[in-house]
Amino acid sequence: MIRDAHRPAAALLAADIADADLPSLADTVRHARTRGTPTVRDVLARSVGDRVVAIQPRCGVGGHTEMLELLRALDTGAQPDILTVTIDSHTRLGRFEEATRLAATDPAALNGYPLVAHGWRRGRELVESVSVPVEIRHGSPDARRLFRVAMAAGATSFEGGGISYNLPYCKDVPLAESLAHWREVDAMTGDLERAGLTVDREFFGTLTGVLTPPSLSLAIGVIEAALAAAEGVTCLSVSYPQGGNVAQDVAALRAVPELARRYLPAGVEVYPVLHEFMGVFPARRAHAEQLIFHGALTARLGGAAKLVTKTHQEALGIPDAQANIDGMRLAAVANSPLLDFVTVDAERVEEELAWLLDEVDDLVAPVVGAADPARAVVAAFADGTLDVPFSASRYARGDVLPCRDASGAVRYAVTGALPLSRAALKRHRDGLGLADGAHSLRTLVERVTRDINHFPRLFGESGP
Repeated sequence: MIRDAHRPAAALLAADIADADLPSLADTVRHARTRGTPTVRDVLARSVGDRVVAIQPRCGVGGHTEMLELLRALDTGAQPDILTVTIDSHTRLGRFEEATRLAATDPAALNGYPLVAHGWRRGRELVESVSVPVEIRHGSPDARRLFRVAMAAGATSFEGGGISYNLPYCKDVPLAESLAHWREVDAMTGDLERAGLTVDREFFGTLTGVLTPPSLSLAIGVIEAALAAAEGVTCLSVSYPQGGNVAQDVAALRAVPELARRYLPAGVEVYPVLHEFMGVFPARRAHAEQLIFHGALTARLGGAAKLVTKTHQEALGIPDAQANIDGMRLAAVANSPLLDFVTVDAERVEEELAWLLDEVDDLVAPVVGAADPARAVVAAFADGTLDVPFSASRYARGDVLPCRDASGAVRYAVTGALPLSRAALKRHRDGLGLADGAHSLRTLVERVTRDINHFPRLFGESGP
């Protein structure tokens, strides 16, 4: 479907053989542009223009009929702005034969939709069955084949990047390898742009979803966005995971446009996205719904273009369709004009924003300003000047340890080799009460464990 000058001839030949059944680039663009529904980029632009947060759920099941029914139920039940097809783990890791076997024999055993196994025609059936555009979410360090099938199917947004879809998920995939694979995805996105179709590329700032420090989340999102823009991508969504402190979360969302002005080319569209809380959720429905609504208000106050929602069943397992519908309906209430009176402490937000922008500059500038940014990324993770806390990968040092301060904001207790200023380091340690250095590793581990369970503790569902 799409040719890429960055790949060697052998790789091109293998891809051509595997994907010989795919439609042409022209057909792919024509299908997306003539469906009669907006693209994801259209939705995001409208959301910003109208100052209304777009709503999107998570969902993905193994069977095609079941996935079709789920998407239709969510579309009619909650009228979201964007729908999701979440991909199964076998497909994410390139185990296409196993995904195909399970899709045919036991689709319920899959933890998402095996799009490559089902094929682009069935993918189009999914996309054409609903009234809104579709994004593909997955977690793959090598998404090249999945991307080609997704675009042929008619999806107009594709999540992930060479850092955020490797280090939080994979143990042994070299960072240089995943960056090279995602460079091809971005180059193919650029091909689609030049052919007349703008595909949104979203970057997964959530990372491991465990006490994510805002400056690391945004730094990695900005770096992935800069790498994508260099390949011709013109629509970029920088996502951020709700931490729970409103001032800090609002500041992080408001930082996205400013960081885009500093580090991305003029003319590139950049949209801030909030993922509702990705950590340990309260088990009781009333408590979970309070957290969901809190996230939706945070997205509104921060000027997010889009909110990726959660459900009251998060603590119990994979949510059913009705729980997803209820979560989206609840989140959408935060868009009401009746809530115009809800504000956030402007002084606290400005203070957080100023510190946050400085921290992101410290982390991003040496990488994005390098002659070869991708190589600089690999070197930065090797020496710890970039890091992902609680990473599954041996290519991240994992020396960073975050905790919550008394207000619930996520701070750095241990920064490893991150090149943050002395003033920033002092602020974090002072805020956590670590200024005197009188703490042990055991004390920090106990504190991190408590902070991971922040919301169940807040609602009295777990110990003090």
